[in-house]
Amino acid sequence: MAEAAKPKTSNSGQTLAQKLLARASGSELVAPGDIVVVQVDLAMAHDSSGPRRWKPHLEALGASLWDPSRIVIVSDHYVPAVDGESAAILKLTREFANEQRIGHFFDMEGICHAILPQKGLLRPGIFVAGGDSHTPHAGAFGCYAAGFGATDMLGIVVTGQTWTIVPETIRVELTGRLQSHVSAKDVMLLLCRELGMDNAFKAIEYGGPGVAAMSMDERMVLSNMAAELGGEVGLVAADDVTLAHIRAHGGTASEADLAWKPDPDAAYERTISINLSDLEPQIALPHSPANSFSIDHAVGAPIHQAYIGACVGAKLEDLHMAAQVLTGQRVAKGVRLLVAPASSQVTSDAAADGTLSILLAAGATLLPSGCGACAGMGAGLLAAGETCISTTNRNFKGRMGHSEAFVYLGSPYTVAASAIAGCVSDPRALSAELVGVQ
Repeated sequence: MAEAAKPKTSNSGQTLAQKLLARASGSELVAPGDIVVVQVDLAMAHDSSGPRRWKPHLEALGASLWDPSRIVIVSDHYVPAVDGESAAILKLTREFANEQRIGHFFDMEGICHAILPQKGLLRPGIFVAGGDSHTPHAGAFGCYAAGFGATDMLGIVVTGQTWTIVPETIRVELTGRLQSHVSAKDVMLLLCRELGMDNAFKAIEYGGPGVAAMSMDERMVLSNMAAELGGEVGLVAADDVTLAHIRAHGGTASEADLAWKPDPDAAYERTISINLSDLEPQIALPHSPANSFSIDHAVGAPIHQAYIGACVGAKLEDLHMAAQVLTGQRVAKGVRLLVAPASSQVTSDAAADGTLSILLAAGATLLPSGCGACAGMGAGLLAAGETCISTTNRNFKGRMGHSEAFVYLGSPYTVAASAIAGCVSDPRALSAELVGVQ
């Protein structure tokens, strides 16, 4: 990985983040450090961050929602209800969505970050405010998508506006092509190590031929895990791949949307260059995504559970990666392989193309779509002393259950290979073994 500084001048062009915030604030140009008031195009919250927190304040203030048609609510954290408290939260969420005539309410259909692109609700150029830290996921579609706390989101759904600081931008330039059994998740684990997790008030802009060659599912991993870097947003400029995905999912996109890209002479805080052709599978050891190394640093570490789930790790392409490794294989004795597809649509598509059959034949247990164990809720939690390898984006202490449990992070390839071996394993080694057997 190479890093270079680029001098800033008053005549420099605009980064993608600057262009998006200029549009949202009605300004011709904005500069890093400016404080701007922006118009929100889409406001999203889930069952944990939305109605249960908004309702009492709306009633106390006598306030109403600014535009229910621009508000998205997704039930994904407490689904399906496992106790009375969860059921009550879901009941309140459903009643609120009905009473307020929310334009887009998706109940138990999947994780909010998977739902927005799946329903064609994203478009290059828009400003998305979300009541969840992984809202940057949507930045893969060339829109400014940032996470806000419950108090800020209350103000947003009442006024349709918010304020933000125009961030400096870190440019991540990807060249080359990913090797077999290496994915965008490995790119992000490398960046978590190299950039660290303290990049507050920074935009992470991804580009280069390596990004252009990636599918939208893989680009979403890059934007999603900008949150692990501590960034405000993770951005990918719109291209034909972006427009094709939006149109295929019922959204509206035009050739004019291709204008949402940085200027060639944009000024960056710094530029990071990664040659994907040299990248090996990465692994994050407990208890931080930044505690990451090449896979050989952890090979052989025993596991009790392998988890394929979360907005970042259970999209259809992620399940395809796991199935590629698991075809004709069986999960090791004493290891639980849990699969929680990111949405019901992913489950349906994986069933239709035979992916689910491969996973189940290998010994996987299928879980409901939702945030589940990733957020420390529902099925798949860990007991004290247990070790899990997971496709999720975070492995903080206590994140997936007991504070004395241990979580490794890896790509779907790595998690599937580890489930077969019963310990952290290099998916390339398993592939080589199978070729040798054949």
